Amino acid sequence: MKQYFDFTGKVVLVTGGSRGLGAALCRAFARQGADVVIASRKLENCAALAREIEAETGRRALPVAAHVGRWDDIERLVDAAYGAFGKVDVLVNNAGMSPLAASSLDTSEALFDKVLEVNFKGPFRLAALVGSRMAAGDGGSIVNITSIGAIRPQPAYGPYAGAKAALNAVTQAFAHEYAPRVRVNAIMPGSFRTDIAKSWDPAKEAATPAALKRFGEPEEIVGTVMYLASEAGSFTTGAVIRVDGGRP
Repeated sequence: MKQYFDFTGKVVLVTGGSRGLGAALCRAFARQGADVVIASRKLENCAALAREIEAETGRRALPVAAHVGRWDDIERLVDAAYGAFGKVDVLVNNAGMSPLAASSLDTSEALFDKVLEVNFKGPFRLAALVGSRMAAGDGGSIVNITSIGAIRPQPAYGPYAGAKAALNAVTQAFAHEYAPRVRVNAIMPGSFRTDIAKSWDPAKEAATPAALKRFGEPEEIVGTVMYLASEAGSFTTGAVIRVDGGRP
């Protein structure tokens, strides 16, 4: 099985890569031999993780500051990745945001637009830019991190749920558009103990409806992403996989 998860010589781009699930993925891919592009809004956070990864693994790690809701930033991110490495073999669209609103009526246009930009508009554009290059070159894999909220929406985060459902939909569209050289899949995480979760009421985890009766650790999504990104998942495309601890 080792050959399936060997990313030696591969280049992996992860958005939202400086913390939480994204940081866990950057570390894991580098440990499996990949060079990584770490993208998030704050360059200093990306650079700190890049230094850590290079010291631990000896792999190259490129920090890039980019706001994934802005197409100009996305184009600059892609140019930086290809300029440094000449290719991207794996794209993980991980960046997202899920602000809450008191009600749908109280959701401002600015908040609505911001949620859609980061969770749908940006990942769409990044997948198009990278996926088209992959298809014209040696192929690759795109993994979109969406949310269990896409199929379990709640009033407090309706626009977020809608944006993630849209990302699930275009995942399947891209899977056909860039086939057969590029595989495109999505993962719907449930609740994970990320930096954001530190501000949650502890009672929230105790009341989780998940079958496993707890939240996930960031490292527990790594295996699913690596399966989809590697040769182990060579016959999987257009799939949307739940990693949610068994949410009803």
